[in-house]
Amino acid sequence: MMPQTLAIAWEQLPGIARTTVWILVVTVGLIICVALLTLWERKVIGWMQLRRGPNRVRIFGFFPGLGQPFADVFKLLTKEVVVPTNANKFLFRVAPMIALIPALAAWAVIPLSPELVISKANAGLLYLLALTSMGVYGVIIAGWATNSKYAFLGALRSAAQMVAYEIAMGFALVGVLMAAGSMNLGIIVRSQQGGLLSQNWFWLFPLFVVYFISGVAETNRAPFDVAEGESEIVAGFHVEYSGIAFALFFLAEYANMILISALTAVFFFGGWLSPWQGWPGIGATILGQSSFFWLGLKIFVFLFLFLWLRATFPRYRYDQIMRLGWKALIPVTLVWIGVEMVLAHYHIGPWARPWYP
Repeated sequence: MMPQTLAIAWEQLPGIARTTVWILVVTVGLIICVALLTLWERKVIGWMQLRRGPNRVRIFGFFPGLGQPFADVFKLLTKEVVVPTNANKFLFRVAPMIALIPALAAWAVIPLSPELVISKANAGLLYLLALTSMGVYGVIIAGWATNSKYAFLGALRSAAQMVAYEIAMGFALVGVLMAAGSMNLGIIVRSQQGGLLSQNWFWLFPLFVVYFISGVAETNRAPFDVAEGESEIVAGFHVEYSGIAFALFFLAEYANMILISALTAVFFFGGWLSPWQGWPGIGATILGQSSFFWLGLKIFVFLFLFLWLRATFPRYRYDQIMRLGWKALIPVTLVWIGVEMVLAHYHIGPWARPWYP
């Protein structure tokens, strides 16, 4: 009786109350995932480098190492936030929030399962492009507001890198839009029904590669982490930040990793769709049923690739990063958009479906 009572009470709630509850659930869950991702990163890289990683801080005396992210949060919360004397104090405090909020707000249009999406906006793809472009403002404001030449130069370098790869990401999404015929993320997912070979990665493979590489560069992750290179004198645009203000930039980086992994799964691997959907034998079993499990599994795989890249590749020089963005990735996307035009004209691949005009 209790589940039925809760279901009736849930249905009686006004729409705005249910939306607010889902926003809180997604936001809190995402923050917890970010904390656990920091532990998982250190464990995975430790495993690849034949060492243990964090294994001391426990939770209630159990699970060695699991308490490390929460100990880090407590340390950063109790550290003093030092604001430079000549800094613009308002912008200095606002910049970390500008970097973090878009990474959380983007989840409003991401379909988590066949039934669950906070907003079914028809312009969801445009909304995502607008929000992901906002992150560069947090970087620029953080570097400028500190009134430090080191931070300002680091901000300019980071902003130039982010803008270069933002263009490549945008062109890659143009290819997804051409294949799905809609900017609604739920429709983009449903347009990939039919199993693994019906998903966008097969026909848009070059765009998938470009999008994921650009996502790694957008989040300033290795091997594109010149903005915060440990081998340099200072740590880029956030060199003057400490305590919880620095933690917000840290949180934004890991939240963006999860966001890029989720978007890669949605745009190119069918989101919550099962890869075995429609396959003889398997398609009729639980493995052929679409659910949040498949989206979570795909996000897990792409996050592992983020960590694998950090443990494997050396840091690029800045000129190599800019050359890759402007002279390699952007031309690849433009060429493949041209290929898509030919495929669409002759109704090949995704454009052979009955709904395509």
